[in-house]
Amino acid sequence: MAPKKKSQTKGKGSSSRKHPDTSLSLLLEIGTEELPSAFFPKALDDLELLATEMFKSSRLKHDSLQTFGTPRRLALVVKGVQSKQASLVEEVLGPPKAAAFDSVGNPTKAAEGFAKSQGVPVAHLREMETPKGLYVYVDKSQPGQLAKRVLADAIPKLLAQLYFPKAMRWNVSRVKFARPIRWIVAMLGKEVLSFEFAGIRSSVRTRGHRYFLIKGKKAGQGFPLRNANSYVAAMKKLGVLVDPDERRKEIIQQISALAKSARGQIDPVYREELIEEAIWGVEYPHAIFGTFSKEFLALPKPVLISSMKEHQGFFSLVGKDGVLLPKFLAVTNTPWGDAKLIAKGNERVLSARLNDAQYFFKEDRKHSLHERVSALNGVMFHGKLGTMRQKADRIRDLVGWMAKKLGHDDLQEGCERAALLSKADLTTGMVGEFPNLQGIMGEEYAQHDGERPEVCRAIGEQYLPRFPDDLLPTSLPGILVACADRCDSIVAFFVVGMVPSGSEDPLGLRRAAYGLVRMVNETPLRLNMVEVVDHMIQIVTKQGVVQSLSQTSTEIVGFIIDRLRFYGRDRMGLREDVMEAVTRVRPSTMADLRDLLSRMRALQAIVSQPDFEILMNGFKRAHRIVEKEAWNHTEVFPERFQHQSEHRLVQVLDKAQHQVADFVNKQEYGDALYALLTFTSPIDDFFSAVLVNDSDPHIRENRLSLLTSIDRLFLTIANFSYIQSAGAEVG
Repeated sequence: MAPKKKSQTKGKGSSSRKHPDTSLSLLLEIGTEELPSAFFPKALDDLELLATEMFKSSRLKHDSLQTFGTPRRLALVVKGVQSKQASLVEEVLGPPKAAAFDSVGNPTKAAEGFAKSQGVPVAHLREMETPKGLYVYVDKSQPGQLAKRVLADAIPKLLAQLYFPKAMRWNVSRVKFARPIRWIVAMLGKEVLSFEFAGIRSSVRTRGHRYFLIKGKKAGQGFPLRNANSYVAAMKKLGVLVDPDERRKEIIQQISALAKSARGQIDPVYREELIEEAIWGVEYPHAIFGTFSKEFLALPKPVLISSMKEHQGFFSLVGKDGVLLPKFLAVTNTPWGDAKLIAKGNERVLSARLNDAQYFFKEDRKHSLHERVSALNGVMFHGKLGTMRQKADRIRDLVGWMAKKLGHDDLQEGCERAALLSKADLTTGMVGEFPNLQGIMGEEYAQHDGERPEVCRAIGEQYLPRFPDDLLPTSLPGILVACADRCDSIVAFFVVGMVPSGSEDPLGLRRAAYGLVRMVNETPLRLNMVEVVDHMIQIVTKQGVVQSLSQTSTEIVGFIIDRLRFYGRDRMGLREDVMEAVTRVRPSTMADLRDLLSRMRALQAIVSQPDFEILMNGFKRAHRIVEKEAWNHTEVFPERFQHQSEHRLVQVLDKAQHQVADFVNKQEYGDALYALLTFTSPIDDFFSAVLVNDSDPHIRENRLSLLTSIDRLFLTIANFSYIQSAGAEVG
């Protein structure tokens, strides 16, 4: 029988150490070519997680763990690392006791063989109770190794596990990493941890800021570090702020002071995004001030802001009235350069960009959006779904139908016009240069063309929300066009078989569905999603789109409801069992998303009440009986009742049926649920007093019909059988 091992570590926690001098600091720094800012801070989060797991699996105690990062490095500092592993005690399981010893307690060959294989005398064998009975085992102690040796073996494995959205190979090692690795620092205290990764041998030599001079020598050429514990301070002397929090504080302080001196305020639209970008774009921040010609202020504000943000990462400045100023701020990586010269260079670059934007703006307005619609025939939406013109036509057909369905015939024409023009700005030079301005420029050009205000606004709002926490459209035409656009994408891609699987969603359909859920719940929009999806399928089919899968509206709506559940969990704190109970009975008949959320809120508000817990016990018992018997009749005959509890239960049922129906029609689900609480005592008394499966078939059938009526009444709100008890795990 092969030995089985059960491991356990022995050692004191960091807080109770008696010999602090035996602990050291670990430094790991991976120096690279410039890393994309988008890779931070997840890379540092992953490094922290992997390092924590490494220390745990290596049986090395430590006090604190912190990650650092700049565009040219990922770093890890772990303080209070024990100089030696905790010892390991293994309980090695051997044969059953009955096989190891005979009837008088003498060891058998099985016991002797096991003891010999473990290098201990038979007398050291001990007994252990297991699920399979008594077995013999032996304790084996394995002394801990030096931390230096353990970490030198473990760190390369940690580095190999770091994941990046895009990775590359650059040398004969064939190792994949975000960018080529140029140096590795690995130290425990003052000593180097010697290993090789990606063809690079670890050392104590780091590299400072490329442009910083120390004793007449460029810091970027490399300097040795003396002690892992002084990493942050040592790097500052080399012109590098390795702590991103320190860089953030420095950036905010500098740009705030510059904005104040320029008599302006930083435009809030992209402020946080630009600060984050700056943090991961520099190793030592230096904010500078610049200006541009006032003639460019004639351009729409979004064009100016995008020109500054997208290509240069500049901060826009506005006055107290919110009007854009011909000024900007930039965060550079050269604190030791000529600030005025750097500012002039940035001004020249921005001027060239704004000249391009000015040219596009002038040329684009030579053709109206309506004239550009035909050009959409040359812009592909997707190979299986045709052109952007075909998509615009589908959106127009759906939004017109939606407006009429909601009783807004007066908005139908404007909505259809906005939908037809919605994608026309994709053919403009401005959107070609600044893709993030699609919709925004459409609204601008529509206003120039003299389109009606509601049409212009709907075009501008069609892409909202662009991300989960973004603003929503505020005009009803804008809401309708935005919803129709998302419905078209979801349904059309489902129809041609391009359905998200697992975590993969390259077409952004989950994001589209989440935006749809937000609009339906947070705006005045009320839509039956089953009807909407059915109509959208008809529109797609009429265009001649070849179906790869026979997707029904229920399956597509199920996908949308999955996002609704994510929304309920993420934004409303709804329980999984509560959402499951509601969605189990609603999507197949009437997928009014707001109605679903209203039911969920009301149900969650009542599930924690003691009376509801008691009621659920009775309901679930009734539901199981009805389900098991597959009973479908609800006609009850009072003359067949044998006990007073049956009379009482049917009286409560008669009253509750009218109350619940009235409350449900008014969508007052909280009151409907309180009406169901009246069943708590009667249904409990019923099961205590009578046997449902009576020997008399007529009495049995009558009781089954009574329970079926109750079951169906409850199911008008939710399937309560999915509600978990208060002590259960509800997610």
